[in-house]
Amino acid sequence: MKKDIESRADIELMVDTFYIQVKQDDVIGHYFNDVVKLSWETHIPVMYNFWETVLLNTAGYKGNVMQAHINLDKRAPMQAEHYDRWLLLWISTINQLFDGNKAAEAIARAQTMAFLINAKVLKSREEGFIQ
Repeated sequence: MKKDIESRADIELMVDTFYIQVKQDDVIGHYFNDVVKLSWETHIPVMYNFWETVLLNTAGYKGNVMQAHINLDKRAPMQAEHYDRWLLLWISTINQLFDGNKAAEAIARAQTMAFLINAKVLKSREEGFIQ
């Protein structure tokens, strides 16, 4: 039986499992591997902090999610299919590993984020956009 997301260790398992899929994905992997050329050693702990802040109410994340995605979109425009694939991989990861209220919250939060990031990125493409 699967358990719920309860700890930093659960967050790390969730993030690690998710990014194993992302790195290999033919739809969104290139954003991480080629466009940004992420330092995984730097990025993954940031994602641990982000999701721990979101799901476990810690104060570890310091960053600007919207600006990061606006900057990414300027380098390689993102389309609806990219957000959909990110969500598909995220939901699949959560459902594979966890079950419970926090797991459901992780999915709901990701769905909201994908919608908001996409909306803000599209708005940022307009002339005169101010962050």
